[in-house]
Amino acid sequence: MLTLIHFSGALRFCGLNRNKKLESAFWHEKWEKKEIGFHRPDVHPLLTQYWSRVVSQHDGRVFVPLCGKALDVGYLHSMGHSVIGVELDERAVKELFEEQKMEPEITEWRGGQCWQARGIRIYQGDFFQLQSADLGDVDAVYDRAALVALPPPMRALYATRMAALTGNAPQLLVTFEYDTSQMDGPPFSVTSEEVEQRYGERYQIEELSREDIIEKSERFQEQGLD
Repeated sequence: MLTLIHFSGALRFCGLNRNKKLESAFWHEKWEKKEIGFHRPDVHPLLTQYWSRVVSQHDGRVFVPLCGKALDVGYLHSMGHSVIGVELDERAVKELFEEQKMEPEITEWRGGQCWQARGIRIYQGDFFQLQSADLGDVDAVYDRAALVALPPPMRALYATRMAALTGNAPQLLVTFEYDTSQMDGPPFSVTSEEVEQRYGERYQIEELSREDIIEKSERFQEQGLD
């Protein structure tokens, strides 16, 4: 089962060169300059509301792709899960463990560094370098900011790679949908039709929620978004 939370609305971000988005330097620069509007200062309310629809027990292993320093990681851990994440930028991983008040052990892996402490393991480096042996058996996936962070050509590769890594484990997926003439992303627009295209052969897809978020987002309103 793939459960979907779909945000709609017209979002507009500053235009950026598409080639730059494909480079890791783009995201390293965002973290260096602390331009991390995608980071929430709290646990995502949709995670707390819908996670029980994905898992029946809170003792399995959860994979959180492109996790940043999300407090969602700590929430899932507090629920009893073993959490594995992957994140490109080292600053984000360092701050994640600092905010969880954990002292991680740091080792090397083929894609970068592996940080782990007390049931949380984060692979810092390239998602596409991960192998299924790195994760082991995955019981569920929480994708709030991974699929929507990738431009269209990479999303197809990502979905295929996720299937290989997780064995099509149940997942909770959050997406955005908007008029692409007004915004070039990220976050990128991922329609329900594209979700069906990427995942329909592997999952039974259930759309749990669809809501317009512009009215509730001061950050987007301050940028003059409609």
